[in-house]
Amino acid sequence: MQIAILLFDRFTALDAVGPYEVLGRLPGARTVFVASDDASSARPAPRTDLEPSPAGLVTTDVGSLALAAAATLDEVTRPDVLVVPGGPGQIARMTDARLLDWLRTVDATTTWTTSVCTGSLLLAAAGLLTGRRATSHWLALDQLPAFGAEPTAERVVVDGKYVTAAGVSAGVDMALTLAGRIAGDGVAQALQLGIEYDPQPPYAAGSPRTAPAPVVATLRANPALVLG
Repeated sequence: MQIAILLFDRFTALDAVGPYEVLGRLPGARTVFVASDDASSARPAPRTDLEPSPAGLVTTDVGSLALAAAATLDEVTRPDVLVVPGGPGQIARMTDARLLDWLRTVDATTTWTTSVCTGSLLLAAAGLLTGRRATSHWLALDQLPAFGAEPTAERVVVDGKYVTAAGVSAGVDMALTLAGRIAGDGVAQALQLGIEYDPQPPYAAGSPRTAPAPVVATLRANPALVLG
């Protein structure tokens, strides 16, 4: 089972790494980070232990972390599971014809097509969420209808083979949900226990419904703080 996780310049690290920590541990899973040839911020020296040749290092939105993409778009054509993260760099990719075409092409044969945060906007821009329920970061939900998707303010939304997650940390919930669908509840629960995913945040500020009004207002007035 090949799990392809898309990377692009200025993606959000946890959007990709959260699902990787869960889905990459599924029995029989082989995870590959994939990126466009032009998505790399820097190219590492050739590595013999990466299959196929690395597409390069792709920098996250914060800028102090980069992940190595082990494959280019041309080298990943039929993944079983596709994971599309979000992040400020998503905006520039909304009109990337080559990337959108790749999303449509691999989606034709995936068993599951998934996204985290504003990654759902990339799926929507590719026409994959038309007429479907989907979620995204709460600051970006209102952008989904422009692409024919039905925005839903839920943490994880499953509509057919499409599984979308809300902002950033919701990618772990999405991955556990998907793990349960793929391998059964017992395996998914073992994975949750293994990574000790037992959220007990110090603040009740993880949702616009529970966060203090001034905090919500600040982010609404300055969405670039999160979405770029």
